[in-house]
Amino acid sequence: HVQLVESGGGSVQAGRSLRLSCDVSGHIDRNWCMGWFRQAPGKEREGVAAIFDDGSAMYGDSVKGRFIISRDNAKNTLYLQMVSLKPEDTAMYYCAADSLPCTVTAGISGHEYEYWGQGTQVTVS
Repeated sequence: HVQLVESGGGSVQAGRSLRLSCDVSGHIDRNWCMGWFRQAPGKEREGVAAIFDDGSAMYGDSVKGRFIISRDNAKNTLYLQMVSLKPEDTAMYYCAADSLPCTVTAGISGHEYEYWGQGTQVTVS
């Protein structure tokens, strides 16, 4: 009964910024694991970021220092602020949610998310 819808993608020049949003319908508890993934054509899905219930986050090595994940529980929205975008950031970006908490041991990509959005395209040139 949970639905995720991403928005905010687009085409930008290298070095610019974008903020992606993931609107959540249905009930999400505060301790649900929420994350962002991306997938470029012909490549494996890559974990970008995940956020814990206390607001702390984990990031993939390729985006550390450039991307920030956050969640607004009042608006039921997950965000990914992306700065200093690079051409290699070009991908379809997906948000994901799961009823179990994020864990450090699972890391960015190890958590098995139950719910996924349709994705929003980010193109950097």
